[in-house]
Amino acid sequence: MERVAVLVMEMQRGVVGDLTKFPDLVAACDRHDVIANAARLLQAARRTGLPVIHCTAAFRPDRAGSHTGNCPFIVSLLKDPAHMLDGAPATEVLPELLDPGDLESRRHHGFSPFTGTSLDMTLRSLGVSEVVAVGVSLNLGIPGLALEAVNLGYRVRVVTDAVAGVPEEYARAVLKHTISLLATRTTTAGLVEEWT
Repeated sequence: MERVAVLVMEMQRGVVGDLTKFPDLVAACDRHDVIANAARLLQAARRTGLPVIHCTAAFRPDRAGSHTGNCPFIVSLLKDPAHMLDGAPATEVLPELLDPGDLESRRHHGFSPFTGTSLDMTLRSLGVSEVVAVGVSLNLGIPGLALEAVNLGYRVRVVTDAVAGVPEEYARAVLKHTISLLATRTTTAGLVEEWT
């Protein structure tokens, strides 16, 4: 039988919460109840005893450990020297998604939660063979998560009503033309029923 873990991608205050610099992404999450759906899914996972791992991003003030000049998006973000600094409130997981028993895997560079982190080892130590992905964004983070998880041998499910990206028509196209090639698409209701 598959051992499942839920990976929560960048559901942080500085990404989709009260300290965001991405209002369009927050609006997309609001329109599709992404945070509420993720919270419902995480509650069901915890009741079933499945591990929940928050895949978060942050930067050190001195940017050590981060490649800061190799990606136009990162270059633009880091024009703000205070952007997503380790220990700052912006890097905190949304409180409605956090439980004391959850795990966290933090990265300081790139867009995938696997490269350069201990996430793969954590999953293997827990006996996980399948990951369920929720969070943001369908532009970079969720496709990166799915692709690397498949490359590492995991089965992947993406919860279509607990992920978002902008513009929304592009996000729908990513789900249809990219995610469908890498992962099984599912819904919050479907997984909650499966895990009940």
